[in-house]
Amino acid sequence: MMSNNDVREHQTRETDCSSSERKKSVNTSQKPIMTDMKTPLLPSSDPEPSEPGGPGGPVISIIGSGDFSRSLSTRLVACGFRVVVGSRDPRRVAGGLFPAGVELLTQREAAERAEKVVFTAVYPEHYHTLVGLREPLEGKVLVDVSNATGLNRGGRANAERLAELLPQSRVVKGFNTVSAWALQAGAHDGSRQVLICSDCSDSKSTVLQLARRLGFSPVDLGGLCASRDIEEAPLILFPSWGGPVLTTFLLFLFFYGYLFLRNILLPYLDEGRNNFYELPLVTVNQTLPAVSLVTLALVYLPGLLAAVFQLGRGTKYKRFPDWLDRWLCRRKELGLLSFLCAVLHAVYSMCLTLRRAAGYNLLNAAYRQVRAGVENSWSEQMVWRSDLYLSCGILGFGVLTLLAITSLPSVGNALNWREFTFVQSGLGYAALTLSVMHALFFGWDFAFFPGAYPYYLPPVYLLALILPCIVLLGRTFLALPCLMFRLTKIRRGWESPRHRPPNNQELPEEDPPRHPGDV
Repeated sequence: MMSNNDVREHQTRETDCSSSERKKSVNTSQKPIMTDMKTPLLPSSDPEPSEPGGPGGPVISIIGSGDFSRSLSTRLVACGFRVVVGSRDPRRVAGGLFPAGVELLTQREAAERAEKVVFTAVYPEHYHTLVGLREPLEGKVLVDVSNATGLNRGGRANAERLAELLPQSRVVKGFNTVSAWALQAGAHDGSRQVLICSDCSDSKSTVLQLARRLGFSPVDLGGLCASRDIEEAPLILFPSWGGPVLTTFLLFLFFYGYLFLRNILLPYLDEGRNNFYELPLVTVNQTLPAVSLVTLALVYLPGLLAAVFQLGRGTKYKRFPDWLDRWLCRRKELGLLSFLCAVLHAVYSMCLTLRRAAGYNLLNAAYRQVRAGVENSWSEQMVWRSDLYLSCGILGFGVLTLLAITSLPSVGNALNWREFTFVQSGLGYAALTLSVMHALFFGWDFAFFPGAYPYYLPPVYLLALILPCIVLLGRTFLALPCLMFRLTKIRRGWESPRHRPPNNQELPEEDPPRHPGDV
């Protein structure tokens, strides 16, 4: 909630800004109509000169002489602006730090030289040094590029504090989400977004145009009240990846610990067999496909649960539970982590034959075959098994790679909704089916022999197949015509009779969906 003082201050800034816009329109209307035939009918949308470093370019000042100021001045000079940098003590700034053509003056001199736009590249704890610059900064656009010191700290944003210290200036929040490296990268980095907000629409429009001239994509987020979110944006560390990464890590710990207990620790305690050499590579390679398979199943399980909720409720106009809503929003991250585990499994599998232990095992097998007098060890059944599980694994990995590629924004944006749904849903279930077949052919009929259950512990691939098989059976069950027809009607707006109001009552207005899971 805004206090009365904040409301009055906001109204004052809006009134000042509106009055300046009205004066500009009056001055424009008083200009005589030009009848020169050489005057273009459509004025240029970019009135500033486009020649880099031209003598007539607008002057932009930067208060602060740090790394960000140096990178910003480099970008501004390259785009045709004249730049003046203001420092508290210009004599302490080493020569050659700023590009040629940049003037290094005091903060007051830089504020006075600016024509309209002034960047404040100083830390919030040094805002008090700007109080003495109220007079030269009066009426100018002040772009605050500071970031928050922490997440969820509360209190006023840095831009709001700056607007309170300098009420006669037009404070705009922006360019804090762009790093110093991105500013120096040049035009090829122009796809980066610049979040901008301000209470003065005229000043905000000026900064939006400036961002476009510098090669960035500005995004208008409204009034200065949004500056808190903009200041915290650079501090957020992969906000949508925390749950999927934790889930994948816990699955890896479970399967790795299970294999360690079953194949290494118990045989060592019971028989004195030393298999600890398998920990770095063999055990990891057996863990990765199990994690990849279960994680891929977790991508499609929430969609089945959502369908069950809609069938049970008979309507699509009810919110899903929060846990299911969050799960639906994390399917892309889970799919990419599943792909990562599959890639690592493929690399580890190719390295198995490079181990010294693999060479020893091959020599021992050949020696035992010679001693047994076996001339031909060909096994038709094992040949079919190996070829089938390798072929299914390669096909599944290929389809999973296609899913990962279409998850890229540059590729996904080129697909329409039907194409994207076909790839992510249709081919996704194909990848899951091929991965399950890969595990089944690998296990073959070994699961039916007692020797496959040492210490009454099943093989790890059997544990990894439980959830994927449940997902595939659930998808097959929902594909039955009776259920698919009803689910299609519900998703097209049909509701069960128990959700329809009596005829003498008006239909209640439904709240619009607030989350992607509200389908």
